[in-house]
Amino acid sequence: MSEDKQQPAKGGNTISAVDRYFHISERGSSVGREVRGGLATFLAMSYIIVLNPLIIGAAADSTGHYLGGGTEPNLPAVAAATSLISGVLTILMGVVGKFPMAVSSSLGLSAFITYGIVVLPGMTWADAMGLVVIEGVILLVLVLTGFRSAIFNAVPSPLKIAISVGIGLFIALIGMMNAGFIQNSGGAGLELGVGGFVFGWPLLIFLVALFALFVMWSANVRGAILYSIVGATVLAITIESILRVGPASEDQPYGWDLTVPTLDQEWFTLPDLSLLGQFNLLGSWESIGLVAATLLVFTLLLANFFDLLGTMVGVSNAGNIKDEHGDIPHSKRIMVSDALGTIGGGMGSTSVNSGFIESTVGVGDGARTGLANVVTGLLFLATIVLAPLAAVIPTEAASATLVLVGFLMMQQIVRIDWKDVEIAIPAFMTVVIMPFSYSITNGIGAGFFTYVIIKVLRGKFREVHPLMYVTAAMFILYFVSGPIQDALGVS
Repeated sequence: MSEDKQQPAKGGNTISAVDRYFHISERGSSVGREVRGGLATFLAMSYIIVLNPLIIGAAADSTGHYLGGGTEPNLPAVAAATSLISGVLTILMGVVGKFPMAVSSSLGLSAFITYGIVVLPGMTWADAMGLVVIEGVILLVLVLTGFRSAIFNAVPSPLKIAISVGIGLFIALIGMMNAGFIQNSGGAGLELGVGGFVFGWPLLIFLVALFALFVMWSANVRGAILYSIVGATVLAITIESILRVGPASEDQPYGWDLTVPTLDQEWFTLPDLSLLGQFNLLGSWESIGLVAATLLVFTLLLANFFDLLGTMVGVSNAGNIKDEHGDIPHSKRIMVSDALGTIGGGMGSTSVNSGFIESTVGVGDGARTGLANVVTGLLFLATIVLAPLAAVIPTEAASATLVLVGFLMMQQIVRIDWKDVEIAIPAFMTVVIMPFSYSITNGIGAGFFTYVIIKVLRGKFREVHPLMYVTAAMFILYFVSGPIQDALGVS
């Protein structure tokens, strides 16, 4: 996804200062391209405002209370908090990290907290968010001491490439599943469409968006990603207004998956920010004990640690955002911003907040600097009072962009030396485990562990960086943490 070099921004001291601060011209971009990329990223990940409340806001904790302490779900409050925290942290990442990686609630870790933590006897939502804050503080310490960067630099280059390729497959699968093009059929695994058939208006929207995007991209149309999302959304709104397709259900499997594209709604709402500050820092220690709480923090820490690593590599490789040494610029600042994001997510009761892989959509549309994040963050803040705007975009319209980005990231696979089987096999494990297990962290862990095992058993243990041994050992603990918690009676 190489971009033609742009001339330095002109037209005033303010624009020039923005250009210098964010290194816009230096990275071959322009203010207009950054704005467009930031908008594309927002459109691709705006579903989080709808989906995060459905995950963490619709489930009660072990005491029968919902997020915020009430006896009934308060989804508007979760949506408002998600918009606010995502907006602030995304802007922070852009201004401090100067990197086009938006920050929001991690769906995987939100699900883990919902179905694996707050259901433990005695645990409350406030206790769980306290664990998130603790994990974020530990992450911050690891970054400031250089340990997190040291692990990142200890990873062999082919494995970093494999991480990016695996993420490409993973997000392409996410895009197809979000659109309903690929579905979980239960015992038979995955299947095409509904019952093996491609049928229904929402799927048609997805396919129109996908192939329009393919054609525009092959024709080098600037703004292709943004055009596809907006065009597909307009078409979806038109179809829904005429045919009244409605949401998907058991009786109507061919309906819209998550968002029904309609303009028939209240556009302005007063934000409910009552969830901010609803966390109990040490409550989990009292509820489930120190050992169990420590294991949970470790699980959150490891998953968050390597999800960020994978997302950083994916965004960097997607836009070729590297310095003269081939490293990600301002990587320590990026990691500090991410750790602060985790802390902020816990304090704001929106779960772990970290870098979003959907940022590659904006990068694919030209974003190269933190200015794109400022645009994305401001749009998130706007949805605090204009939440229905994000809900207008159907998943089927935005998902096509993830498939294209997956293809673009897959192209890097040729940079791996597949004849060197000692690195090719770990790279292969990294690439396939991510989509097969539906987890970036699992893929990274499988690749790291395989790499260390092959080197050690072949007597080449000196070729392995010491931190790779530490990391592999951490992943072993991560992969067996569930049985350990079962043995301790904490899950």
